[in-house]
Amino acid sequence: MKTTSLSGEWIDYDHVFTYIEQGEADFWLNGVKYHVSEGDAILMPPFTPHIIRTTSTVPMIQYIFHFDLFFDEERSQWKEINVTKEKHKKVYEKEMKLASIQPISRLRPADQIDLKKRFLFMHKISQDKQDGYFLHLKSICIELLYMFLKSQSNAKHPEGRLTKGWALIEKSIDFINEKYNDPNLNNVAISDHVGISTNHLSFLFKEQLDVSIHKYVTHIRIEQAKQMIVEGKRTLTVIAEEVGFSSIHLFSRSFKATVGMTPSQFQATYSHPRREG
Repeated sequence: MKTTSLSGEWIDYDHVFTYIEQGEADFWLNGVKYHVSEGDAILMPPFTPHIIRTTSTVPMIQYIFHFDLFFDEERSQWKEINVTKEKHKKVYEKEMKLASIQPISRLRPADQIDLKKRFLFMHKISQDKQDGYFLHLKSICIELLYMFLKSQSNAKHPEGRLTKGWALIEKSIDFINEKYNDPNLNNVAISDHVGISTNHLSFLFKEQLDVSIHKYVTHIRIEQAKQMIVEGKRTLTVIAEEVGFSSIHLFSRSFKATVGMTPSQFQATYSHPRREG
C-alpha cells in the first residue's frame, strides 16, 4: 500500500502485520504513539484501534497482511477485515496471545531484504491460488513472525507515549466511523456526542493528530468510497450519496484533492468501470 497523506483509523478483528519499506509515519496503537520508519515492522493484535499519519515528504510504502493464530470455522466465513457497525466484535481469547508483546520491531538489513522477498512471494501465491497455496501462505507467515520476534531482542524499539485526550479522540473516531454516511455530520454533532466543546475537540485533533475534524471526516468518506469503487457494484453517483457527500460535484472535488485523481480516473485504474446512468 502506497500513501502520501493521512492514512486513517481502523479496528480489525484479526492480527495486522505491517512492514515499512519507505517513508515515516506516526502510529497510534490503543492511544500510544510510535514513530516508525523504513525497516520497522508493526504487529497489531485483534481489536487494536490504530491511527496512521504519514510524516515524510516521500510516499510511505507498507507491506501488510492479516492473519489468525488459530483456525475457526465461523471466522473463516467472514469477508470483512474491519470491525465496523457492530460486525465481528466477538473477542476470541486464544487470538489474543500476542497482545502483550512490544508492537514494534526494527529489522536488521539482512532481514529487511528477506522479508520483502518472502512477502512478494506470499502475494504471488495468494494471487495464483494453486494446489496447496494455503499451506505456503501459512509457512511464510510463520517465517515473518519469527523475524519480527527475533528482532525484538536484537535492537531497541521506538518508545511509545500515551496520547493526551485519547479517550475523547477515540470516542469521536468511533462516532465518525458509525455516522460518516450522514451528510449532516459536522464538528458540532461530533463534539456533542463526545460531551465536550467543539473548540476543545478541534484542538485535540489538531494537537495530537495534526488534522482537523472536517479533514478527518472527509478522509473516512473517501476511504470508504475507494473501497466501493474497487468493488465495482455501484455508480459514482450512488457511492457519493452512500458515503455522505451532498452532491456528486462535492464528492469529485474532495476525492481529487485527497487522492490526486478524479473518481472516474480511480475507477478506470482500479476496477472495471461502470457507465453512469
